[in-house]
Amino acid sequence: MRLLHTMLRVADLQKSIDFYTNVLNMNLIRQSENSEYRYTLAFLGYGDEKDTTVLELTHNWDTDEYDLGNAYGHIAIESNDIYAACETIKNMGGEITREAGPVKGGATVIAFVKDPDGYMIELISAKDAGKGLG
Repeated sequence: MRLLHTMLRVADLQKSIDFYTNVLNMNLIRQSENSEYRYTLAFLGYGDEKDTTVLELTHNWDTDEYDLGNAYGHIAIESNDIYAACETIKNMGGEITREAGPVKGGATVIAFVKDPDGYMIELISAKDAGKGLG
């Protein structure tokens, strides 16, 4: 078994695709519409679905806002240069909610960015990925 994808519901599909492709450098892998049930799916990621976990964005045509609830945490993305990534994200209009730096109580370098729907994304320095607090 392996993890295939994580799904997020988004209010403005094109705005979200633009964020994940232009700001976070993901590739749009595929997109499909279901007119009978009025939704569109877009799959994005950093590699082929047969080899890597991807992100599914679901746009329900008749919904323009979602309550994120209090159970959702974040999606984590590895970054080779977390400080440069944060600068690029800011320069492209992205919202950094926690600047790059060591996690409280540890040495792992992280940052947080918010996507257009308010979902949190944790950036983790590649040298620290998989090490926990470091």
